[in-house]
Amino acid sequence: MVRPYPSRQRSSHQRSLARQIAALPEAKPTLSRLRIVWIMLLASGGLLGLNLLRLQVFQAADLVTRAKQQQTTLLKPFTPRRPVVDRNGNAIAMDEQVYTVFVHPRYFDKKSNQEVANLLAPLVNQNSAELQKKFDGNRTGIRLIDQLEENTAQRIKDLLIDGIDFIPSSRRVYPQQDLLANITGYVDLEQKSQGGIETTYEHLLKPREKSVRLNKTGGGSILPEGVPNGFVRQDDQHLQLTIDSRMQRAVQEIVDRQVSTFGAKRGLVIVMDSQDGSILSMVNSPRFDPNEYWNVKDFAVLKNWGLTDLYEPGSTFKPINVAIALEAGTVQLGDYFNDSGTIVVGGWPISNSDNAARGSLSLTDVMRYSSNVGMVRIAQTMKPSVYYSWLERIGLVQFTDVDLPFEAQGYLKPRQTYITSPIEVATTAFGQGFSITPIQLAKLHAMLANGGKMVTPHVVKGLYDSQGRTFWEPRQSMPKQIFSPKNTKAILRMMEAVVDSGTGKAAQVPGFRVAGKTGTAQKAAEGGGGYSDSRFITSFVGIFPVDNPRYVVLSVLDEPQGQAYGGTTAAPIVSEVIKVVAGIEQLPPSKPDP
Repeated sequence: MVRPYPSRQRSSHQRSLARQIAALPEAKPTLSRLRIVWIMLLASGGLLGLNLLRLQVFQAADLVTRAKQQQTTLLKPFTPRRPVVDRNGNAIAMDEQVYTVFVHPRYFDKKSNQEVANLLAPLVNQNSAELQKKFDGNRTGIRLIDQLEENTAQRIKDLLIDGIDFIPSSRRVYPQQDLLANITGYVDLEQKSQGGIETTYEHLLKPREKSVRLNKTGGGSILPEGVPNGFVRQDDQHLQLTIDSRMQRAVQEIVDRQVSTFGAKRGLVIVMDSQDGSILSMVNSPRFDPNEYWNVKDFAVLKNWGLTDLYEPGSTFKPINVAIALEAGTVQLGDYFNDSGTIVVGGWPISNSDNAARGSLSLTDVMRYSSNVGMVRIAQTMKPSVYYSWLERIGLVQFTDVDLPFEAQGYLKPRQTYITSPIEVATTAFGQGFSITPIQLAKLHAMLANGGKMVTPHVVKGLYDSQGRTFWEPRQSMPKQIFSPKNTKAILRMMEAVVDSGTGKAAQVPGFRVAGKTGTAQKAAEGGGGYSDSRFITSFVGIFPVDNPRYVVLSVLDEPQGQAYGGTTAAPIVSEVIKVVAGIEQLPPSKPDP
């Protein structure tokens, strides 16, 4: 028997519950609940407004800056240093492209670490086993080598090895090695100039460029479409020197040989054109190679001591003192002076270097025999105050303004000390008791060569392009007339007698009339207090040709050994240098006076 479908009628209990629910009052929102909701909405809106105010007004500048830092970068346009050439256009300094090489072994693809190490080792001059050890220990970012030359980098690229990155940079190269290191200075591995014209003319060799803002990706890569045209800038301008590399090389050999012959501590030669102060050669011995400056063991070698170190010039200053006396009017060309061999000044005895007493001497003979006593008597014709004023006038305590860095300033005792102490006048008369630099002595003798005008020594001619067009030339101050042409011409005749028949015979050059003056000055005793009996600076300054004076040649040897004098050690250097200068400048033989 089939049961019928159960009835859908509610039970009495369900119907009772439904009636109770229906009997409940209808729920309505209260006013307090609405207020709470509105307050919450208004507060949220207010907070959002305040946050927008904070972000868009108070923090706007900071957020913009942070966004630029994340999205852009500032880079200066790449500008290689301009090359430097000598007066004939021969390269002295230039930039070349080099690479820093990074290796990523994880990308070697089909080549093993050992295979790559064997291929790279001979090219980077490293041990293949050591290279393999590096490759096995690191999967990426191995710095293989710095300053890799471009031809070697190309040979590595030709190996077609995946996982090698080449980061380009520039390196300063000096193709003539140590030839002009004391003039050029050098640029270190961080591209910072260190001395020489690299420092003085930094603004011309490496012009300052304004940074350019470039866009970059989130990963930090530069977006190429944002790089402006000409971001890598290069022109064909070069800095030209007054230096002649041929002359410099020949003079270098002469100085090195004489330094070695006499066991000198160091040597120096300066060749200057007296007409405009241009320096044709400036040689220091010993020297350094600016390409490998880090190999220098004695840092004193890095100096150009011709302008950084002071010394007492000795008798090479005597022609200047004669010129001062003539200009002061206390001495006439026909005057004579008693050389008694020794003279006592302020209780101090002063003698000639050979202790000879030659009696009555003319100005020419005082110079010819380098008489200390005669020079003291000449200086004593002037009032100390007048003499001191002339020493100031010729720039004894001033810079020469040579266009090279780190020049030292001459030293002269205070005026009051000088005026009240007779011995100061006496020692200055024969070139001691004060200090100057070799470049300053060359500048002073240039006045004797050019008719009494003070010129400014310099090694830079100007900035030019490959077509010879001028972009910049140094502004030299107008030459100042110090001595009269009449007096300087007379002094040159006196100095010619020194070479012809005096202490400077070793400076003679067949076919040329040479004027000159020897110098043998005692060095200060170590520890102070007087002068050393065994340490000397010997020197010789030559001017030629006397019939048309133009070139000044100064040679200095520091502490030559043995019985060394300016006439035996430095004068021969000047003779050889004059031959070199005459040949390069194609000077005709001198003519006798009419």
